[in-house]
Amino acid sequence: MSKLPSPTISIANIGGLQTESKDGVLQDIPSPPALTAEQQRRLWRKVDARLIPMLTLMYLCSYLDRGNARIQGLTKQLNLTGNQFNIVLDIMSTPGYIIRWLPSITVSVVSSLTSSYQSYPQLVGARMCLAIAESGFFPGVVYYMTLWYPRHMLQVRVALFYGGATVSGAFSGVLAYGISFMSGTAGFLGWSWIFIIEGTTTAVVGAIAFLVLVDFPDTAAFLTEEEREFILWTKSQFLSVLSANQDIQLSEEYDNSSVGEEEHFEFRHFTAALCDWQIWVQIIVYWAISAPLNGITLFLPFGYDPAISQLLTVPPYVCATIVLIIFAAWSDHIKMRSPFILAGLLLCVIGFSINISAVPIGVKYFGVFFCVIGPYAAFPGLIAWLGNNLVGQYKRGIGMALQQSIGNFAGAVASNIYLAQDAPRYVMGHALELMFIGIGLVTLPILVLTYKRINARREVLWNEMEEKDLRFDAEELRRMGNRAPDFRYTL
Repeated sequence: MSKLPSPTISIANIGGLQTESKDGVLQDIPSPPALTAEQQRRLWRKVDARLIPMLTLMYLCSYLDRGNARIQGLTKQLNLTGNQFNIVLDIMSTPGYIIRWLPSITVSVVSSLTSSYQSYPQLVGARMCLAIAESGFFPGVVYYMTLWYPRHMLQVRVALFYGGATVSGAFSGVLAYGISFMSGTAGFLGWSWIFIIEGTTTAVVGAIAFLVLVDFPDTAAFLTEEEREFILWTKSQFLSVLSANQDIQLSEEYDNSSVGEEEHFEFRHFTAALCDWQIWVQIIVYWAISAPLNGITLFLPFGYDPAISQLLTVPPYVCATIVLIIFAAWSDHIKMRSPFILAGLLLCVIGFSINISAVPIGVKYFGVFFCVIGPYAAFPGLIAWLGNNLVGQYKRGIGMALQQSIGNFAGAVASNIYLAQDAPRYVMGHALELMFIGIGLVTLPILVLTYKRINARREVLWNEMEEKDLRFDAEELRRMGNRAPDFRYTL
């Protein structure tokens, strides 16, 4: 941790909600809008109802076409041989996902057009366009949520949104099973109809989203002026100061620090993200979750005929959705992320250990539940964790983009370790997945212990400052972001 600036500026008259500026003139601190606890709960329910269903539906649609097409004849009609299908999957992780932008409607158009391609090069080109168009969606939505919700209300919202992808794993299997009966209609095989129907549906949902979603809290017409001010106030830099006033009761979900959001982008936000050690350590943990997440999604090892295999994907994803919601609610309640990420990694160990073993197919299917539940339940917590521990909207946005773009290289690896010649046991693939998981099990405790050590040092520093009646200037604290002495990392 770099050396903190000297705390030479005092904060005076806290009870009267005033601070002392650098020129010695007392300035009023804005008081929070007068919302009762019930009004606050009603406000967040209103925000949830406006944002979460639409975002979840969009993400569900974006995920629908990612599997199942191979089972319905894609590889046979396009004469894909060797590792060509793996390369097509690889493109969805990199380089397409490293080129980040957010034209959501383009995703559906490319997906639909994919159905008309008749060769391997055309398929590769289509998937590259899809990857570029889709790459910014997930990190963009999570970042968008951080602009609305306090840090300890975040994960359950991310889980509800991300649950759309998990449900799509179940729903797409059932949908693909039904679409398979259209094979041959209008000269298209089943895999083509999967892309046509699911891609067109995504286009419609994307068009509706333009009318439903709101850019920022301060432009939300569906909220009253008082409600908009309250949301903006919860993201301000004055919560720590205001909470010292006995007349103001803050809900425990709100971040009790003086660190707030900065309004204007500066190049230092980019360099601050690149130089923040925690982002790079979190990326390693991301790899440990992303590799099994992508591996099991793309290569569920059932060994049954296509129709039965489609239906067998449903129960594991339904269970994963239930567990990830429970994990998220529990995590927000106790304000901790790492225990649930650890639990997800341990579930992965159980699942992949079963599947790498020479056991009957029924036992392997039992292990698949652990393989699916583990990474899916842990992933929202991992994303929310970094979002909680990066302060400043620009640094957070850059840091989360780095985490997910570089982290998706693990998805590229997962796309190339399950080879057709290794079926049905996939020893090499499962072994490499266990390697990634093992790296995560080593890195995660190191990350937690480092956070604890920094928090303890800051606690000592803050207590010393309290004893000497020293404070930082509010603007100085805001510029320091998650390096501020009163900021505590979420564990």
